[in-house]
Amino acid sequence: MSQSSKNSLTDLRDEIDSLDSDILELLNRRAAASLAVGAIKAGSSDQIFKPFREQEVLRGLTGRNPGPLPAEHLEAIYREIISSSRRLQRPERVVYLGPEGTFSYFAGLQHMGRQADLIPKNNFEDIFVAVSKGEADLGIIPLENSLKGTVGQNVDLFMRYPVFIQAELYHRISHGLISKGIPLSEIKTVYSHSKALEQCTGWLRANLPGAELVSVESTAKAAQMVSESSEPIAALGHVKLANIFGLHVVAESIEDQPDNWTRFLIIGPKPGKEGKRDKTSILFTTPDRPGALVSVLNELSGHSINMTKLESRPFLGEKWKYMFFVDLQGDLGAEEHESLIEDLKARCLTFKILGSYPAGSQNGSKF
Repeated sequence: MSQSSKNSLTDLRDEIDSLDSDILELLNRRAAASLAVGAIKAGSSDQIFKPFREQEVLRGLTGRNPGPLPAEHLEAIYREIISSSRRLQRPERVVYLGPEGTFSYFAGLQHMGRQADLIPKNNFEDIFVAVSKGEADLGIIPLENSLKGTVGQNVDLFMRYPVFIQAELYHRISHGLISKGIPLSEIKTVYSHSKALEQCTGWLRANLPGAELVSVESTAKAAQMVSESSEPIAALGHVKLANIFGLHVVAESIEDQPDNWTRFLIIGPKPGKEGKRDKTSILFTTPDRPGALVSVLNELSGHSINMTKLESRPFLGEKWKYMFFVDLQGDLGAEEHESLIEDLKARCLTFKILGSYPAGSQNGSKF
């Protein structure tokens, strides 16, 4: 390296050191402002998690970003800055389907940041119980997958527990096969969550036609089982599980369809109260008579409200009765829709607004 190059490199490093000092000062000024916000909110029940405000900050920054810093790098950096700000105001307990390493865990880590207290639960009902009783501030649950449809159990749990949707997030899902390093030909059993197994059925049939496929509570549980076993078995899940449990990746990206997305919901014990909410989810049952469902749909259509999802689920405890889960565009909790809500309640046996919230970006990253 020439002397001029060394001098140039030294100058650049000096510039980076100076910029780092400026960034550090600004980060601490931002942290001080967050602490001040926390002091104002102290003792109140105001929610720290503000999904629309966070979405607004991220969109504003990426929109003003001239480069060369890539937008996804900028967003990742600010996710952690926002996570730190929330933590400084008040620590948040966020429950998810554990153990560490599930797709719910990585969704929480990516969206809530590393400063959130991510607490694993053994099953989805435990998440709903913790949130509804105030034992957790927020919960993360998968609602539906683009290939295999709705996680019906979570729709059912909305009927049983008083929780509300705060936000939604979309993530592209990629699966890997992990083991203790044994060859593919020697694997006799594959463990994973039922949804993950379904999403990789074609690959598994083609590459492991004689292997037994066994469903367990989560992808992370499957990896844990592999790590503790001496049998020729493998797990299906996030490739980062290999690092967590000391395993090896046998094959990556083995999902049958590459355009594989999961929609997660963040739930809380109270309805969100932010100013702008552009999506609403409702749950209702109707009388058992001709046209009952149509009258509800006509009422929504008459108010120019677009429906983006309609799904029926068996009503637990009532044979051959059904409840309906519906996603709508717009804020049904707004004052202008009060009369509409009353009309809908009059047409239904039961009616619940699960939440009005900012719509999530469907350009989420792969994980």
